[in-house]
Amino acid sequence: MKCLKCMHTFYQQPSWSALFHKQPPALCYACEGNLEFIGEPNCLLCSRSLNKISHRLQKDQICFDCIRWDKRTESKGLLQENRSLLEYNEFLKDWFVQFKFRGDAAAATYFSTKLYQLYKRYYRSYTVVAIPLSFDSLKEREFNQVELMTQSWTCNRMILHRLASEKQSKRTRSDRIARVKDSPFYVEKIPEKDLLKKVVLIDDIYTTGTTVRQAARTLKEAGAEVIASLTVAR
Repeated sequence: MKCLKCMHTFYQQPSWSALFHKQPPALCYACEGNLEFIGEPNCLLCSRSLNKISHRLQKDQICFDCIRWDKRTESKGLLQENRSLLEYNEFLKDWFVQFKFRGDAAAATYFSTKLYQLYKRYYRSYTVVAIPLSFDSLKEREFNQVELMTQSWTCNRMILHRLASEKQSKRTRSDRIARVKDSPFYVEKIPEKDLLKKVVLIDDIYTTGTTVRQAARTLKEAGAEVIASLTVAR
């Protein structure tokens, strides 16, 4: 088997679990060991690991970032919660560069399977909205990594569109947060009410939470009632 990350050939170690697995592992053992799955304790609203921050930066298992979001008039109540699968460490950062900017679209299969398990557990009844790329970004990459990750899911879907805008990664943290009111997203056609009752936004990385809140703001204005987000990394 060939590892999706390092591309080296590896052999699955014999075990009872391997015997009954229908699908072979996608990563070699070394690469799999570099992934940090988010565990407890973590922020109940955004999945941020609370093991890595001071107790002064949290209250009642809610991180101060989320407390600040809830205090801002323009963002209060926009997002029910965010759930993330993995810590955004250096290994995952490198893999995302390989995945998103070097055209390694095959990596989507690994993230898709893991993320779908969380979707079925927590958001099975929610309409899925993949965070879109701008036209320029899509032209540059030739694919939307989030759409690739969710294309095989069995779920209700809704399409969100995105205007051209400067990439969030090029902005400072404070600038990102200040722009939550200036949403680059829009809904071309108001969907049926049933699709808007509960919506889950799917994205690759939750950094400050600005992007998913901008999208949530647009969907709220379109009539969405409850909005959560689900991301690969936090």
